[in-house]
Amino acid sequence: MTDRDVMEFDVVIVGGGPAGLSAACRIMQKAKAEEKEISVCLVEKGSEIGAHILSGAVVDQKALAELFPDWQAMGAPLNTKVNQDELYWLHSDSAAKQLSHWMIPKTLHNDGNYIISLGNLCRWLAEQAEALGVEIFPGFSAAHLAYDESGKVEGIITGDMGLAEDGSEKDGFMPGMLLKAKYTLLAEGCRGHLGKELIARFALDEDKAPQHYGLGIKELWDVPEAQSKPGTVIHTAGWPLGNEAGGGGFLYHLENNQVVVGLIVDLNYKNPYLSPYDEFQKYKHHPIIAAHLKGAKRVSYGARAIAKGGWASLPKMSFPGGLMIGCDAGTLNPAKIKGTHTAMKSGMVAAENVFDALQAETPVADLVQFNDAVRNSWLGKELQQARNFVPVMHKMGTFWGGAYNWLDQNFFAGGLPFTFNDMTPDYACLEPAEKHVAPDYKKPDGLLSFDKLSSVFLSNTNHEENQPCHLKLKDPTIPIQSNLPKYNEPAQRYCPAGVYEVVESANETIFQINSQNCIHCKTCDIKDPAQNITWVTPEGAGGPNYPNM
Repeated sequence: MTDRDVMEFDVVIVGGGPAGLSAACRIMQKAKAEEKEISVCLVEKGSEIGAHILSGAVVDQKALAELFPDWQAMGAPLNTKVNQDELYWLHSDSAAKQLSHWMIPKTLHNDGNYIISLGNLCRWLAEQAEALGVEIFPGFSAAHLAYDESGKVEGIITGDMGLAEDGSEKDGFMPGMLLKAKYTLLAEGCRGHLGKELIARFALDEDKAPQHYGLGIKELWDVPEAQSKPGTVIHTAGWPLGNEAGGGGFLYHLENNQVVVGLIVDLNYKNPYLSPYDEFQKYKHHPIIAAHLKGAKRVSYGARAIAKGGWASLPKMSFPGGLMIGCDAGTLNPAKIKGTHTAMKSGMVAAENVFDALQAETPVADLVQFNDAVRNSWLGKELQQARNFVPVMHKMGTFWGGAYNWLDQNFFAGGLPFTFNDMTPDYACLEPAEKHVAPDYKKPDGLLSFDKLSSVFLSNTNHEENQPCHLKLKDPTIPIQSNLPKYNEPAQRYCPAGVYEVVESANETIFQINSQNCIHCKTCDIKDPAQNITWVTPEGAGGPNYPNM
């Protein structure tokens, strides 16, 4: 048994995103208000808070206003209020129709919202948390859960540092620490590997629809000052995805002459030849989008999976020893295409339940009341009203599903007496290659479209060399013997970072994993048709280092 250092806290939080940081801040706010001594530790696998944070992001500020009512005076980085809100239906690679304001579901209106860098907001929240007394450990991955003899979660074990690729100990090897806690909060983000373990171990998703996902790909551009329109929000549907996949595009004008542009591709698509990355490269060439990028310079790139199943896919969020919050559970409101305010609210509700439990003479292990507390909050009401948004789009397609959602949201506030569910997991939607034709993806022009490796370079991704591969194959034979003949091995296309390659030589065909390229989007863990790939944490601080994303 490995001899590990042990540190004990009242609460350990895994993940320095909006959910985890909001939980940390709220616990300490309550502790100070009631003059209680509570120790809170937050671990973040990125090299710093915000390094792995990526989102659009247009943000509803109501959760922030609850957490810090004077956030503006405190200097929270919400600087660009939405002043122009446009939605386009893209008919083709050159044609588009702008939809009138009344034709857009009310949930997609952005009046009063802000265009932000979520990474910068998290950095600011971390400053507030530390000022309140939270201990933050960046660069430490939560590699494993720790269980006591009864099976209750009693904390986490951070990743070992200094292991070689074959698992042997290198010079300077340091075993991970055991961080013990009375309560552990998991806020890892979408498809968290510890959350995935707990959902399976405690059957937290029993009687629930499977979680559904999208892959969000985003770039940050510096634009000429004359083209900068801070506060402009553009969303699109239709081309380039068309009937191949659900999803849509976005372009937002930030302050400081910067623009973010991106594409979300639903991961329930059928065609194994589809490449979300290459669809995004096509997207930027549409005249509606290209006009905003003329003469601009691309400065950053990233991608991240999005949990978008909503109400029907929300698991039980409590387990013996802790709570699951934010996108780890899937609290994003798909009807608003927003998850920051809901993640923050889930963290705040969790903090209040944990604080109260810590004051009890005999704290209970499973805070089951948290599930009702979430459902009875405005977060639960939002998700319940948006319950049909995703399954209707899956069943009816973008156009007719959008029409249903317009009626449901604009006239009935999500109250139509129907509940739709999509019970097919995204990975099971992929069809054999023989049923499909490969899309025509043109060579990147180096002005608007780019190859994967140059994009990964802009994500500042780095992993310590000679360490165990963090992309685990349950059966190493499946990629070549099964996935290749049936699906033309889709990993080489669904990954937006060029991690997976099929390499052929005169003697053999091999499945090559370039784990150095991994930007931690988790798409492979979600979309592999054999569910053969498991994403685990690499050595601490490895992965992307996103600036202003």
